[in-house]
Amino acid sequence: MATDSEPGRRRRCCCAQDTPDVPKALDCRGDSDGPRRGSLCDRHCAAINNVQGDLGDLGCHLHRPRVPPATSTPCCCQQHSEEVCESCVLKTTLTAENAVEANKLSNNYKFGFKKWKSHVTARPWEDRSEIVKELYSDLNVIRGSGGSTLTFGNVLYLLLFGWWLSLLYVLVAAVMFVTIMGVPYGWLCWDLAGYFLWPFGKVIQKVEVPKSHQVCEAGMGESSALLGGAPPRRWHPRCWLGTAYWHRASTAVWLCLGYPVLALAHGLVCVTAWLLIVLIPVAKLSARATSRVLLLPPERVLVRRLRMTEVPLEGEVILCCYRAANPYYYKYAVDGINVFAVNLLPLVLVTLVLGYVDSSNHLTGSAVKFTLALLSIMPLSYYIGMAIASISAQSNFAVGAVVNATFGSITELTFYITALIKGSREGNRCYAEVVKSALTGTLVGCVLFVPGLCMVIGGIRHQEQRFNSRSAGVSSALLFLSVGGVFAPTLFSKVYGKLVCGECHNVTQNPLGHYLCHNCHFDLMDNNGTLYYSHVQPLVYTVSILLPAAYLIGLFFTLKTHTHIYDIHVSDCHMPGHHHSAVVHWSRWQALVILLLSTLCMSACADLATEHISPILTNSTISQYFIGVTVLAMVPELPEIVNGIQFALQNNLSLSIEIGNCIAVQVCMLQIPILVLFTIFYPTNFTLVFSDLHVYASMFSVVLMNYIFMDGKCDYFQGTVLVMVYFILLAVYFFAPSPSGC
Repeated sequence: MATDSEPGRRRRCCCAQDTPDVPKALDCRGDSDGPRRGSLCDRHCAAINNVQGDLGDLGCHLHRPRVPPATSTPCCCQQHSEEVCESCVLKTTLTAENAVEANKLSNNYKFGFKKWKSHVTARPWEDRSEIVKELYSDLNVIRGSGGSTLTFGNVLYLLLFGWWLSLLYVLVAAVMFVTIMGVPYGWLCWDLAGYFLWPFGKVIQKVEVPKSHQVCEAGMGESSALLGGAPPRRWHPRCWLGTAYWHRASTAVWLCLGYPVLALAHGLVCVTAWLLIVLIPVAKLSARATSRVLLLPPERVLVRRLRMTEVPLEGEVILCCYRAANPYYYKYAVDGINVFAVNLLPLVLVTLVLGYVDSSNHLTGSAVKFTLALLSIMPLSYYIGMAIASISAQSNFAVGAVVNATFGSITELTFYITALIKGSREGNRCYAEVVKSALTGTLVGCVLFVPGLCMVIGGIRHQEQRFNSRSAGVSSALLFLSVGGVFAPTLFSKVYGKLVCGECHNVTQNPLGHYLCHNCHFDLMDNNGTLYYSHVQPLVYTVSILLPAAYLIGLFFTLKTHTHIYDIHVSDCHMPGHHHSAVVHWSRWQALVILLLSTLCMSACADLATEHISPILTNSTISQYFIGVTVLAMVPELPEIVNGIQFALQNNLSLSIEIGNCIAVQVCMLQIPILVLFTIFYPTNFTLVFSDLHVYASMFSVVLMNYIFMDGKCDYFQGTVLVMVYFILLAVYFFAPSPSGC
């Protein structure tokens, strides 16, 4: 769900601190070793001026550009050349178009802040690639050589839309001919029928009518096709040309009989093509035809086929399309919002209407409503993430920290709290077990699946990827602490709890022989719950206080006293021609309103998901463990997974790893303590005692992740190991029996 919606050409200057390829003894100010020491500055400046990619791509490029010895590469800003060259071997330097974007990039490396790949400001048009510029074109540009028009996308257009759209134009043309007064529009529809059957390599022009043809000649008013004359074509206008367009009788006939039908057909084509994303050019074609072509006087519309040797056309070009499909439209954005998030937004409205209007399930069943509610969470998570990144980038550090801490986990907490409330009202312990499974699934998925998938996809493009092992070590230490604290009450209960089994059978028929028992668990309520209320519950409250305190200490450590661990420096260098003034997609107030509305819709969708999950839990043959650790855990994290993949493709694996680690740390240090605090004010069945399967899976995942991340470099093989281990754990959850109480 979250991609760089408008990628283009970026300038970057970057060097990782722990990269062994950069000699530490190099100094760009000396002249005894002139060629060698000066090359570091030259290479640094070449990386700023020549390397194309994302601003967040922080792989070291100082040793990659090859600058010819005789060529002197000017530095991007001479006044800071020595300062930048000295700090290059020590810091990761980010170069942004404006201060807001630089603030967002810097926030990506701060612990506890949401990592966001997409831009929060509008990029300068000249910085975008030709591919992206083509995505935003209005289909009115004639290219010298468009190549062959016989492509798979064009044939797909013919099969999906072209044949029936052309047939509809022929039928409308017949109706216009029958009305007599609509004959000019009949000829227009006839020509457009051929155009929309195969519009590629053709052009629709708006031509100017010569003034000499706009004056009625004597006797011309009695000449028509009905009296034996040749049928007047629209480029040979008759006397009705002198009449105002909107006052003509033919226009009234057209607007009543022809235009509504064609507008409805083009609207259907536009919506369908837009939802398919790769066919967005077809959507633009239909929208422009409806809003421009069909509302012009027929004598001013000219359809022509382009030829290689044809002279430039005179008049305004309204439509000129060469390709019906473009696979790069996944990068398309509307006001900074990715097209996938735009297309999924109507799904939220459908979910809310179906969920609250059809409460008795007359139209759809619980399974459909549950699926729609989960799918609606994905775009809402994207909007929440975009709003948080926008507010943080335009605010100071304190405001950004508060917004990230308050709304960073709002998606998961909303679902967990609504599920616990429903389980408490129904007296069903299964909801609490599902919440525990979702918490464990988020932890395991963010520790194994998210970084593993990013390593695999990033490793396909880059043979070996490096990351900041010190910053990853801080997150790993917090993760060890948080996992130990979360599962401490579970280990305590297993040591001092009383094992109770539901049913036991004597296998050997000997009173002293072996017994086979089922549904065994540690009973904490023995002796009126003395063990739980006197020992386990105080331990749970203590852990719930210490974990957020440790999280705050981690924030203070990484953001205040030891900021050098991340080695982030925002350069003052800007390329000539860059627009330094930030044009934000969402202002702070606009982002705040979107954040609150998205949170409100998220609460409603979470309520619908928990309302209709009960039949799935009771009637499904799949273990409730598996449903919790997969669907409920990973669907809300899809925008974060997409961000991590984008960072990995840009050779910035540090942020990909930090995305998973930060989510896992927030699950243990923020989300679980908040749930415990919630149970104090609203008693539920949630206790901080997990099953053995959750404990073993979480502990093993954290240990494996720390082992993989020790050396600060990785490849696709190590990522494959993490992903395979994650799928093995999913198989274990799939075949595991349902938890007790479900």
